[in-house]
Amino acid sequence: MNELVQPQSSETGAARKTAPRTYDAERSMADILKVATAEFADKGLSGARIDEIAAATRTSKRMIYYHFGSKEGLYLAVLEASYQRIRDIETQLHLEDLAPEDALRKLVAFTFDYQQDNEDFIRLVMTENIHRGEYLAQSKTIQQLNVPAINAVERVYQRGVQAKVFRQGIDPIDLHMSISALCFFSVANRHTFSLIFGRDLAAPAALRARRDSIVEMIVRFVRR
Repeated sequence: MNELVQPQSSETGAARKTAPRTYDAERSMADILKVATAEFADKGLSGARIDEIAAATRTSKRMIYYHFGSKEGLYLAVLEASYQRIRDIETQLHLEDLAPEDALRKLVAFTFDYQQDNEDFIRLVMTENIHRGEYLAQSKTIQQLNVPAINAVERVYQRGVQAKVFRQGIDPIDLHMSISALCFFSVANRHTFSLIFGRDLAAPAALRARRDSIVEMIVRFVRR
């Protein structure tokens, strides 16, 4: 007599299908912001396309609009995330643990390195200046983020004045602007300056020399 062979339990095709993944809104938004940052930095606000951002993140225009409201809302979120990133890193420099001049040197060097390594940030700032700060003005977040940055410069400077190594009468915002301007130019004008003067400003040796030069200029500017 043939024994009946009980079929081993096996899932049907439908059962074998993976259960639907739970939608991770936080991760989705982070992915969108990452791709959108590159898109806006490369093409500006007017040239960026939500279709391309959606395709690159395997999401949909509808989902992007759900999270950010509009193309302009996404652009503003990108700006806020970009400023948040640099300010977060600045708080980890522990400048208060260093002597005033050493702290200033570290701050200037960090600013130079960060801007060299994050060209998208520079392009976004340039784009926002083309729009005359229209979108940045709508963000209380960015305005609040810049307060600690100025406070950090002011604390380093005031410690230097008290230690009688920095001269008096320098406005911290002006000092912050001078640091930013020197570092910003090295990225924003790299290509035109290299072509006009026949120098490869992106070469490692050129970057080191420019970095050292900017640090020294700022220190000599504030030193007594």
